[in-house]
Amino acid sequence: MSFEMTKGLFKYDFTDQHAILGIPLDAEFNDIRKRYMKIARRLHSDTCSFEDQADKDWANQFLSKVVNPAYNKFSKESDRKEYNLLLAAIAKRVAKEQAKMQVESAAAKELATAKDLEEAYKTAVGKLALKQYESVQETQDAIDQISELNMVYLLRKERLGGVVSAGSPPKAATPATATPAAATPATATPAATPPPRVTVSQPSLADQYCDRAQKFMESKSYAKATLELKEAVKREPKHSKAHGLLAMCYFQQNQATMAKLEVQKALASNSEEPTALEVKKKLEQASAKDKKDQEKPGFFASLFGGKKK
Repeated sequence: MSFEMTKGLFKYDFTDQHAILGIPLDAEFNDIRKRYMKIARRLHSDTCSFEDQADKDWANQFLSKVVNPAYNKFSKESDRKEYNLLLAAIAKRVAKEQAKMQVESAAAKELATAKDLEEAYKTAVGKLALKQYESVQETQDAIDQISELNMVYLLRKERLGGVVSAGSPPKAATPATATPAAATPATATPAATPPPRVTVSQPSLADQYCDRAQKFMESKSYAKATLELKEAVKREPKHSKAHGLLAMCYFQQNQATMAKLEVQKALASNSEEPTALEVKKKLEQASAKDKKDQEKPGFFASLFGGKKK
């Protein structure tokens, strides 16, 4: 199942996690979390309201392969810092290659000339986010348009010398101190600031094991995925994603006790780990169902060989 996205910032070989979640580039983490939970309820197989079964399957796959990884980029401070560095580098690249920029959506074209950049940008993103996950087509269209908005926004901020950080508000510009007109020649221009060095860390070994495990999980090869994830937690015992995925593998193999233990380990490292929260919910639902079955009339009689009278 393909989830190809090629517009806006995606054109720069960059995964626009903000566009996927339908949030502005300076969104606070609490807002990111609320947005993620709303999307997760919308797309999860237990609560998805899509009518067509193929659309429901798409929604479940999109949640696990696209939305969950997007949220994970913000839920861990080290990942968020790395993402901010990438975002800064992309902003400079967009500004450098603006002559080649192609803007298709009406919203992005309007933003390019909007007088109040911040207000226009957030209003446009919010409007698209409202219906972003109403259908498969609207999801893909909204992500494309929001990413184009992000591209235009970054370009204009870069021209103004602004800084945008994921998970924190933009830094306010410092007002310029007024100076006599004669003090500054009319032709004077500010000295160019050399671009900052951007160092992008490579995925850890544990992350690589997780990636391989997820591929096995997609084909329901949970035993093979379990082996990969055990290697991941050997190298990083507090790797929340690895523990969350391991919990899902155990759950799918009907090993509820082991699944519960892995959920606890995952949430101990990251209380918002999405896969662990999903497994926790499934375990609670299974437990509630078992309890309900036990309360049915005749349950204990049939359990101990008795007969109804």
